[in-house]
Amino acid sequence: MSTPMNNSLPWPTEAEVLPLASVRPVLDRLASLVNTHEEDAALIPGLAVTEEEVAADPPPALEQIGDELGGIEVRGLTMLTLQIEDRTDVGPYTLLGPATSFYPLYETPEAAVVLALDEDGTPGAVYGIGEDLALQLAAEDLAAYLERFADALETTLDALAERGPADDESEVSRADAAGQLMDEHLFAALLGMAEPDESAEIPLQDPAASGLDDLPEGTLAVADLRSAPVGARVDLMEVEVPGDPLEMHVAWRERGRVIVLLDS
Repeated sequence: MSTPMNNSLPWPTEAEVLPLASVRPVLDRLASLVNTHEEDAALIPGLAVTEEEVAADPPPALEQIGDELGGIEVRGLTMLTLQIEDRTDVGPYTLLGPATSFYPLYETPEAAVVLALDEDGTPGAVYGIGEDLALQLAAEDLAAYLERFADALETTLDALAERGPADDESEVSRADAAGQLMDEHLFAALLGMAEPDESAEIPLQDPAASGLDDLPEGTLAVADLRSAPVGARVDLMEVEVPGDPLEMHVAWRERGRVIVLLDS
């Protein structure tokens, strides 16, 4: 058993730890899928069971889940992670707030899937962020996202199996197919790869007209997704504010279902 290297993020500690029981069925499903398709998929061990040093620093609320599951790889490509080691504020994270306000579950240089964290560290909704920096609601919470991920993973692994044994195909070809399948069945819809659905757009409002109380000082605009369906989209660049819009940053309220744009 290893001791993770702590990157010393100043995580808030008031949030309750998400109980492992709340995601046990989907964790068991993921493990079963990997066991069935061990040629193409692998579990990344959780922090409590890995034998390697891990430099990840997940939020305290994910302690129980992260101890058991570190993530999922398909053909060597990380499709789900609870062990992000290097945090950054560029690329898809340009408009997000401090590193303690979100946690990446998947990332590329241009896009990411993130778990929103309230000020007290409570996990909330999951969002996809595309190259255009728009936010798309991927799931109402982590458990729902893991279920959605498992659906896409199952479809992908079944399709890879239909191609025949992995040994009969080049590693590059198999990995390319895996990436394309996961994009088709999950990430394209979350990361701006598909044509946006205008009916899913949630407008940013002037805070005075939003009807929301207790907004932080410096609030420029607000998007209320509390009753919005999964797939709802907020284009953070479609707002008229003084100065450079890239200088704004996001804060979450209501477990990530209210998006607040702040003047940095």
